[in-house]
Amino acid sequence: MLSPPQIDRVALHVGPLQVHWYGITYVAGFLVAWWLARRRAARAGSTWSANDVDDLIFWAMLGVILGGRIGYVLFYGLGFWKNDPWYPIRVWEGGMAFHGALIGVLLALALFARRRGKAVLEVMDFTAPVVGLGIMAGRIGNFINGELWGKPTDVPWAFAVQSEPGAPLVGRHPSQLYEATLEGLALFVLLWWYSSRPRPRGTVLGLGLVWYGCVRFALEFVRLPDAHVGYIAFGWLTEGQLLSVPMILAGIVLLWRGHARGLPAAA
Repeated sequence: MLSPPQIDRVALHVGPLQVHWYGITYVAGFLVAWWLARRRAARAGSTWSANDVDDLIFWAMLGVILGGRIGYVLFYGLGFWKNDPWYPIRVWEGGMAFHGALIGVLLALALFARRRGKAVLEVMDFTAPVVGLGIMAGRIGNFINGELWGKPTDVPWAFAVQSEPGAPLVGRHPSQLYEATLEGLALFVLLWWYSSRPRPRGTVLGLGLVWYGCVRFALEFVRLPDAHVGYIAFGWLTEGQLLSVPMILAGIVLLWRGHARGLPAAA
């Protein structure tokens, strides 16, 4: 078994201020997304300006942070909220949900599109290829924090971790690294390649939703659900899998609609 790196969750101490690695990974993800979006906007024939990209990333940041936190509270933390009315704003204690962040980003992008006079699907197709590396950065932050470990296993790459202080070491799947690779890096490579030439409108987003939803559904089988939530049905179905099903269905509809109707690709 492998030993997980012993990394302090706090990267920097600036007086009373603590800068956590998890926050740094979020910032790094947004910076990479901004740089990639700027590159896309600079392509020949693009209808996007640098200012468009700057505003897009700002709206996306709001969507990720607000949607991720609200989603976690609603999907996983209602019990905590019931016992503590201030729980939703205790962001320093952690708790972000990808599916909530996705909903938040989609709403933010729709508002951005309306303000800019762009088609909503055009904006989402433009944005979809740049999010994968941000997801990867967030999952690496989970790994540094020593959270979201997978189920016990004896595979050679298992990491020896404790379920709680004082408990024996148990080999577990590094599910954070699985997700960083498949939900993040592979998603980026797939969508960057797929969008390298004009595609029917909505299909870039649709492919991303199908890929992420299927990968997340599969990886939930080696990932442990949050202890306070557990399995919600059949002794194996998780909240993450349940939330992934609408993603997959929506992605299939977008792919079918785009190719069936031949909607023009955005410039």
